[in-house]
Amino acid sequence: MQPSEQLKEHCGEHWQSATEHAFCAELAEGSLPLDKMKRYLAQDYTFIDNFVRLAASAIHYAPSLPDRLPLAHFLGNIAGPENTYFQRSFDMLAVVESERVSPELLKPTSDFQALMLKAAKSGEYGNMVAVLCVAEWVYLSWAEPVVEAVDSLPFYFGEWITLHSGEYFASVVEHLRGQLDNAFNTADEAQQQTITAYFNEAVLLEKQFFDACYQ
Repeated sequence: MQPSEQLKEHCGEHWQSATEHAFCAELAEGSLPLDKMKRYLAQDYTFIDNFVRLAASAIHYAPSLPDRLPLAHFLGNIAGPENTYFQRSFDMLAVVESERVSPELLKPTSDFQALMLKAAKSGEYGNMVAVLCVAEWVYLSWAEPVVEAVDSLPFYFGEWITLHSGEYFASVVEHLRGQLDNAFNTADEAQQQTITAYFNEAVLLEKQFFDACYQ
């Protein structure tokens, strides 16, 4: 079994809670209250800055050019189509300027921000790809099964699903899993424990983030 799969199974309860969350289910059904979606988008948009820092650090520390290029391409998608989606959704949902620019952060938001910066500053590629892998794999896991619902949804629900599903996004997750597998397999026991801790904390924070936005 791949290390990434073992890591996922190790935190199975939290993984299931994050990927089968009521927030995600209601979003896919189009029944999620708009105040919850607005709160979620405002919080989630704050991740882009530190996500870019983390991804850029991972690109720098990646072992080779073939390892770097898929991450670099994906980083362009975050800065392009995903950033544009946020702006269009903010406009459509009438999210006020203060919430777009500097919302009061929920605790899971600030905790996840801190985890991303900690991973970026660690100088350890395995820590970086552990957090990146969780961030994207969780979203693929909940979005892919509901992609057929997209056509019946307003764009601020539907496009969020399509951004996190499909052949290209699945290839990004597969690349991150491969990078995590390689980093884990070549790490010593102490570093494997550290990678595991990063992975587990990221999964727990994904679950807590959905909880906080849904409540």
